[in-house]
Amino acid sequence: MAADLPDSSSWQDKCPADLMEKADPKCCFSHKARSYRKMMCLPASPPALALRTWLGLGLLVLLCLGMGQALEKKVVKSKVGEKVGLPCCYEIPSSEGLHKYRVYWQKNITEVVLAYSDGNRIRDHERYRNRTKMDPWNLTLWISPMEILDNGSYQCVVQHNSAVVCDQPVILFVTADFSKPNLTAEVSADSCEVTEMVITCSSHGGFPKPKISGALNNVPMEWNASWVSESRLSLYNVTGKLVLNVTKDVNITCSVEYSGFATSSSLLLKKTNDCVVPPVPPPYNVITASIIIVITFILAITLAARYLPRHGKLQLVTSIIISLLTLSQHGATWFGARLRF
Repeated sequence: MAADLPDSSSWQDKCPADLMEKADPKCCFSHKARSYRKMMCLPASPPALALRTWLGLGLLVLLCLGMGQALEKKVVKSKVGEKVGLPCCYEIPSSEGLHKYRVYWQKNITEVVLAYSDGNRIRDHERYRNRTKMDPWNLTLWISPMEILDNGSYQCVVQHNSAVVCDQPVILFVTADFSKPNLTAEVSADSCEVTEMVITCSSHGGFPKPKISGALNNVPMEWNASWVSESRLSLYNVTGKLVLNVTKDVNITCSVEYSGFATSSSLLLKKTNDCVVPPVPPPYNVITASIIIVITFILAITLAARYLPRHGKLQLVTSIIISLLTLSQHGATWFGARLRF
């Protein structure tokens, strides 16, 4: 490219006089030469141009941030039975009044909650009747008492001189508190080593659909959970069941979590260690043998007393006693051996 440039001795003749002091020789050659038309013969950019560029970029960023905030939806949370206010995106100046505006509060775009025109309430939804009112200056929509069906997206639309000056959505989340979990334990099987228990955790009357969790001695565990509700926007009842083999005392916890809230209960499960072996009655054979020995002893004494002389009676009785003792001893040994087997 340098070989195509004109001789540097003649660049002053081809460069405009007003750019002589500031221009680059090569730039001025380009100004005149057809092969370098894409280059401009201009002085260096002043600092003010760079400053304007940065200011433009800053304004663009601020504009994008403002649009993001405008599109961001406001979220309001409340509970069943409470009073809640939904903010509007416009506030009427003190120099004017509601009679100069038309205001609509609508839900899900299709339901008009209430509407004002020329300062008068011209319409309200049957389901919200006697439960809503609007602030005449900041246009906040107040709803009381809250119901589950109030969940949804609301929109405040404000018109002034037939022009829409405000149109911004507000998301309303309504929750209902669940009852404190009821924990019960039922023994289904028991032994000296282990006790099988069916654990039930139940809670009712809450919204939205909850998550049920638990812990066994602070170790997380899973419940076999089931939910009951008439519809997607109705109160929920939840029940969790678990079968445990308890070998020692343990503490179980049940927690019901919903929309950032939680309620829980604990129960101590005790293992029964009363494993007492009941006494075993003597076998039937032992009882029979004992009765026979006693009867034989009594019969021998009776016969000896009637038919033998006095001296012979004493010897006979002594012999009978010794024989019976020996027999009893042998019988006990035999029966003991039988019992061991």
